[in-house]
Amino acid sequence: MAATRNRKRSAPEQDDATTGGVKKRLRLGSIYDYRKLTVLGEGRDGVVFKAEHLRTGDMVAIKWVRAAADQRAFIREVGCLAACRGHRNIVVVRDVVEDASTGDMFIVTDFVGGRTLRLDLWMTHPDPEERARSVMRDLVAAAGALHAAGVMHRDIKPDNVLVANGGGLKLCDFGAATPVKPPGKPYEESRVGTLLYTSPEQLADSEFYGPAVDMWALGCIMAEILTGGPLFDDSSEERMHKEMADMRHRLESTGTSKLFDELPELSAAGREVLAGMLAFNPDERMTAAEALDHRWFTGKPERRS
Repeated sequence: MAATRNRKRSAPEQDDATTGGVKKRLRLGSIYDYRKLTVLGEGRDGVVFKAEHLRTGDMVAIKWVRAAADQRAFIREVGCLAACRGHRNIVVVRDVVEDASTGDMFIVTDFVGGRTLRLDLWMTHPDPEERARSVMRDLVAAAGALHAAGVMHRDIKPDNVLVANGGGLKLCDFGAATPVKPPGKPYEESRVGTLLYTSPEQLADSEFYGPAVDMWALGCIMAEILTGGPLFDDSSEERMHKEMADMRHRLESTGTSKLFDELPELSAAGREVLAGMLAFNPDERMTAAEALDHRWFTGKPERRS
């Protein structure tokens, strides 16, 4: 879709194919309503910087998408963000603006903070399982809201999780997000997101997948929190394929894996959730709703002998 360069226009109303069935209308403003402050980072599709709204003084985060970028993907990202608007664990989209002189487009969201979960991931904690439970409760809730809205993120990883001042977590960077298609409908891309958190079905180059890919990524994050390191060696795709195949073979032949051997103090309930999210068969993988209803989240922490 060509960007308008000479005048402001109303943001297009997203159709069902873009928003996953949830229609939202966003006001299209001008980037010159904001003052750029500092660069926060670079996402998969653009640069993110901190800015101040000139009229209100509000601090925001702005993702800059150059005019040469895929405008269809930009509209899809905005639509997916809007479909999930209002959930406490998903970053809030506030505005969509443009630079009329260049055609560049910008997504304005609340400014949450200057750090991501990646920086906090391997912090020492007196009770690693309790820390994992706290983190995963927020992330699974975010995934549940996404999936209920007909959206999957496809790039859930610690770098795409913002840590708020109060400690709460917010999922961000929807550049890879897409509306969920009906079962049996293929996606244009099989490999989307970050290798280390990519599901087995995507690594197998399947174009037939669904929200279960997000749950696999959450399982990888949970394992990372508990063990203090990544679940797989992603130094090469070949190496990761081998480690994933070894893990699957041992699980299917013995019912356990090296991962669980490294976590002898993990409660039975915690093991159930971790194993459920890391099920190799996506049809058997635990959903976000099932995880949130699991006793690991709803019940009191088990006493360990």
